[in-house]
Amino acid sequence: MKHIVKIITILVTISALWIGLLQASILPRSYTWLPPLYFIVSLGCYGLLMVGVGLMQFPTCPQEAVLLQQDIVEAKEFLKQRNVDVGCSN
Repeated sequence: MKHIVKIITILVTISALWIGLLQASILPRSYTWLPPLYFIVSLGCYGLLMVGVGLMQFPTCPQEAVLLQQDIVEAKEFLKQRNVDVGCSN
């Protein structure tokens, strides 16, 4: 819920700024499409940055990896008992 409030606040602020620039004639009418375009591109760059940061900080769990390997061995043994070929010689 907090993120939604932040996003709405940012959108309202940017919209107010954009309308203010149009009303004050600081921004020529021929360039009225630029600020929303810049905002969309900036939002996309921010999203890619957050995905990249999230991937860089992705936690590794060595204990979980060991448990997963044990589960795989267990599943292979179970399937081998039932005469199911798992397609791997290990």
